Amino acid sequence: MLSPGDDDEERPVTATIDLTDDDAHAALEARAARGQDKPSLIGLDRAELAEALAKIGVPEKQRKMRVQQLWHWLYVRGVDDFMAMTNVARELRETLAAHYVIGRPEIVEEQISADGTRKWLLRFPSRGAGKPVEVETVYIPEEGRGTLCISSQVGCTLNCSFCHTGTQMLVRNLTAEEILAQLMTARDRLGDFPGADTPMGAIVPAEGRKVSNIVMMGMGEPLYNFEAVKKALLIAADGDGLALSKRRITLSTSGVVPEIGRTGSEIGVMLAISLHAANDALRDLLVPINKKYPLKELIASCKAYPGLSNARRITFEYVMLKGVNDSLSHARDLIKLLKGIPAKINLIPFNPWPGTAFECSDWETIGKFADFINAAGYASPIRTPRGRDILAACGQLKSESERMRKSDRLALEAMMIAGHGAE
Repeated sequence: MLSPGDDDEERPVTATIDLTDDDAHAALEARAARGQDKPSLIGLDRAELAEALAKIGVPEKQRKMRVQQLWHWLYVRGVDDFMAMTNVARELRETLAAHYVIGRPEIVEEQISADGTRKWLLRFPSRGAGKPVEVETVYIPEEGRGTLCISSQVGCTLNCSFCHTGTQMLVRNLTAEEILAQLMTARDRLGDFPGADTPMGAIVPAEGRKVSNIVMMGMGEPLYNFEAVKKALLIAADGDGLALSKRRITLSTSGVVPEIGRTGSEIGVMLAISLHAANDALRDLLVPINKKYPLKELIASCKAYPGLSNARRITFEYVMLKGVNDSLSHARDLIKLLKGIPAKINLIPFNPWPGTAFECSDWETIGKFADFINAAGYASPIRTPRGRDILAACGQLKSESERMRKSDRLALEAMMIAGHGAE
């Protein structure tokens, strides 16, 4: 069970780094304008990279070698400028720069929580007649690992009643490039790519990285953007590039049943289910997608998940809502529902946001709920709230394209102060 929080006088102070001063903003806008009509090489698989090279006249007999070079520079070294690719002929570098881009999104704002959590507001340039879009990405440092929470959509269609992100309408799906760019931007900001003086051919250790795990738990429903998410995650897991273990990649879904089996067979990552209720009547209210894919279908798809075993358990996420889903009878129903599934149950203290009618369950209630589930043989860790002070915690993400009003910020702060002693 979590320990009580500090008193109000010791409340953490949040640092916000504003990256949008006039000069920097103008430079970023100019850079984006110069490259917005050029396709990006980020997010292309090897076959597509070969096609891109063919379009600029690279002879067929050279393409495999050039693809290997590009892959190394993009995903091992993390460069964002073709001119940094020192073992590529200068003429080819210039040709690549004339036709393609490999840059990063604009960082509109970086916020650093008192607990070390970082949140970036990223702006991606317009595509065709579309407008620039913004998403939030969160980095959570922990003992022995660092987890990056990645968004898959701008906004969300699911309208889960307890989730702040669900109050923002869906704008569009993110591309594979934009999904990967969140990971690459985080590594840039954290100094997680090899230094410029790292010798060519040197082995880059997989351990000790600042970003060791990624979770598709940011804005949006990943399985409503399956192809782009699949492409991005397979590149992230490629052993010759970003090289993240598939066992350190978790995809969280609210229950898009038809795509769950494909996630296991075609991507092969760890699965998390945003469950939050153990009966259809309550889940219909909390997670409306349940009306389309009720619990019977969802649980059947989990039992059939490819690779499911005690070593590869499914994580079920359960937000603790005071007086709504936190009684011992709810815990009993949850155990009955998940019988026969190798599972871990993450209990998530509800994270407040302006305008919500929900409250977090009392810590004593959460502790009893966890003890009951543990006694039934399921691991049920209580997720430590991280980044609440910068709206970076679970269920709090929302693109700043819908700017939070000052009154909303004050309301959030008041809620946090009022509830601080209870934590």
